[in-house]
Amino acid sequence: MNKEENELFRMEHITKTFPGVKALSDVSFSVNKGEVHGLVGENGAGKSTLMKVMSGVYQPDSGEIFIEGIKVKMTNIKKAQEQGVAIIFQELNLLPHLTVADNIFIGRQPTMKGFIHDKKMHSDTQIILDELGINLNSYEIVSRLSVAQQQMVEIAKAISMDSKILVLDEPSAALTEKEIEQLFKIIRKLQEKNVGMVYISHRMEELAQICARVTVLRDGAYIGTERYADITTEKLVNMIVGRELHNVYPKHQRKIGDTVLEINHLENDSGINVAGISVRSGEIVGIAGLMGAGRTEIARCLFGADKALKLDVRMDGKPVKITKVSDAIKYGIGYATEDRKYDGLALQLDVRFNVNMASLSRITRKGIVDDQAGEETARKYKEKLSIRTPSLGQTVANLSGGNQQKIVLAKWLCNDVNVLIVDEPTRGIDVGAKYEVYELFNELSDLGVAIIMISSDLPEVLGMSDRIFVIHEGTVNGELPAKGTTQEEILYLAAGYNKNMENIS
Repeated sequence: MNKEENELFRMEHITKTFPGVKALSDVSFSVNKGEVHGLVGENGAGKSTLMKVMSGVYQPDSGEIFIEGIKVKMTNIKKAQEQGVAIIFQELNLLPHLTVADNIFIGRQPTMKGFIHDKKMHSDTQIILDELGINLNSYEIVSRLSVAQQQMVEIAKAISMDSKILVLDEPSAALTEKEIEQLFKIIRKLQEKNVGMVYISHRMEELAQICARVTVLRDGAYIGTERYADITTEKLVNMIVGRELHNVYPKHQRKIGDTVLEINHLENDSGINVAGISVRSGEIVGIAGLMGAGRTEIARCLFGADKALKLDVRMDGKPVKITKVSDAIKYGIGYATEDRKYDGLALQLDVRFNVNMASLSRITRKGIVDDQAGEETARKYKEKLSIRTPSLGQTVANLSGGNQQKIVLAKWLCNDVNVLIVDEPTRGIDVGAKYEVYELFNELSDLGVAIIMISSDLPEVLGMSDRIFVIHEGTVNGELPAKGTTQEEILYLAAGYNKNMENIS
């Protein structure tokens, strides 16, 4: 089969402008039958805009789209679906109170004598699920499914519409390693059916596993397309950020001081029972463990966001009482949550408000918020953290993931925190923004801030931490020095083995 016969989808010279922003400038992109084509770039590079043009959400200012060599116009989402294009966004688009079958055939239910043919709908759904190797029952209520399972339902929904081209936007961001393996199995089954896929991800190791080609965008412009087998990680990173990053984790000599915070005993009603976690001034302590081990639960109890049955915490050697979030803030503890969009930011409000919202009392005079003081604070941290935004009045929802994360950190920095808890601090942000976040952590450590970093990214834990506590089923199963420790050693402890490889579960 020659190149023309194998090509499924092609976009040529696509340009898209929004007021004051050129989101795409003369971008070309193609997908072949049965191919997984990686699309990468920093947050704000134009990836999502290009895919929204591809799927009919946006109309391009100029450029052309071809499917199997025939010129088409994607005037809306429905038209794109009719042409066989489907996109699965990070924020899944499902109705949680309905069944799997209802969600897959919503608006397209088979009928008999004017009524929905429920039995046929469930039968057809089960056939699709079984063909894709998705172990789900069509009668399951979607709200009871895991994020990974809901994602599988979205894929099944796309296939039920005879989609030939499938866009997967950061599909593994909230998945465990086993769930990612299952996702890859389904992707390979789709390849066998000649479905072409666009895979948007910041995770280089995933792209290397499943992508034949990779295309890089930067600042809305096309940088290049390479066969994945022919490109090194270093070259790909250089294409993405436009400069060389000699080390993924910036080298830094930390000045570690006295113990700032100690957890002598933390227990809750969901099985968390930890002791012996501590962090010193200027130190970064990593918290590692498998999904569901209880890492986030520990952080939420420590911050007063969730109720603890027992909480014995000392700061600077003195016992403190934390029963609510305001207590933690009073003691100088900040918490950048795992899901910044859900409980870290007010997405529909502006940058100015989000930076100041954890410290409004600091800029309040006689019960009235001093807008000028808030403006000055927001401007200071915009410049300090290099937050890329057209203005302080920009709605936070319109910013890239990396800039949103910087705003979350700014929210706590202007509160003069002594201890900063960061939960999955670089999830969903690109390699360049990650480097900037790591540099910021190093700057904070120089100021004496103690950082507790929860992360599922083991290279990140090893690359940025001084010490690592490994959590297994709600308890601390070991403390390791980051220097000289391997990913395998962390995984053994996370899986419930001790240092002698004896199973403690």
